[in-house]
Amino acid sequence: MTSDAMTSDLHPDQPSADRHSKTHFRRVPVELGARSYDIVIGEDLLAHREIWMPLLEGRQIALVTNELLASLHAPKVRDVLAPHAASFIQINLPDGENYKDWQHLQLIFDALLHHRFDRRCLLLAFGGGVVGDMTGFAAACYQRGVDFIQIPSTLLAQVDSSVGGKTGINHPSGKNMIGAFHQPKLVLADTRWLQSLPPRELSAGLAEVIKHGAIADRAYLEEVLANMPALLRADPEAMVAAVARSCEIKAAVVGEDEREDDRRAVLNFGHTFGHAIEAGMGYGVFLHGEAVGTGMVMASELSQRLGLITAGERELLLSAIAAAQLPMKAPAWSTAEYLKWMSVDKKARAGRPRFVLLQGLGQAFMREVDEAILDLSIKACLQ
Repeated sequence: MTSDAMTSDLHPDQPSADRHSKTHFRRVPVELGARSYDIVIGEDLLAHREIWMPLLEGRQIALVTNELLASLHAPKVRDVLAPHAASFIQINLPDGENYKDWQHLQLIFDALLHHRFDRRCLLLAFGGGVVGDMTGFAAACYQRGVDFIQIPSTLLAQVDSSVGGKTGINHPSGKNMIGAFHQPKLVLADTRWLQSLPPRELSAGLAEVIKHGAIADRAYLEEVLANMPALLRADPEAMVAAVARSCEIKAAVVGEDEREDDRRAVLNFGHTFGHAIEAGMGYGVFLHGEAVGTGMVMASELSQRLGLITAGERELLLSAIAAAQLPMKAPAWSTAEYLKWMSVDKKARAGRPRFVLLQGLGQAFMREVDEAILDLSIKACLQ
């Protein structure tokens, strides 16, 4: 896979700390004026203190993670970072999308207040999308806003949820309906964490990688499909290249439209159907990436029925989704059931869902669609 000029080597002549690796660190800037920050991508990033130490030195630090990582990798992170903090605490959240709610968000606030954390404190989100979203939302709210750093441990978080400042929690009626825009100070996307991901989690992350190609770069989508065997085994070079290119695409869109007033909505390709599936099935039954993969099957069917993409273009997208070992069949609900869940999607207007559609592979836009053609598209994806 290739990367354009938006990505640069952090140390152009210096390989990763693993002398057997051929990968280099990459830096993708997210250009947002005073809120700008870098995404740093590579292996063993914690060993390179020049990247992160200026942000941590002498501050109260709270490492927020989940119970699974607390027993696996969090001790390594704590041992490296804690000596640089004025004080250091660790907050372990339950693991799973079904815990992304007000009740468990309070665990973060309770710990910060108990340890008398002030407005100069720094939160570190070490985990997947749930930990990142909840930590970011807590940082946006605590004492009206404190700094945080994303250390995403899953592929989905590295290519999507850790970038762009969307934070929040779920409501029983809809996913991510309560939250805030709050940008991190730094994203450390260490691809070494991906080596221990279960296959299902890796596939879920590849859904967002595929999405970025579908909406912005057909050649990238074709490269992802060609490199799928390497990506499924978390090959270091393939992963660094994929994470970097996906982050470039997302950073460019976020730089144009930070608060999703218009252009940024294209990043939700597959998500209108996907969020409906997640909420309707119960959070955690489908992983987010699995729901997005199925949602892209449905959104591409809708795009083809509207004459926006060809059968061949859709087949290329479906081939990538299938190669990533993602589910291809939607829950067998009525159109009315889908509309019930989609009516509370954040892109909806007055309860009417709007859909991100493909205008050929590599381009996307958003619009409402006629219910009759929506009905036909949904039924086609249930067969």
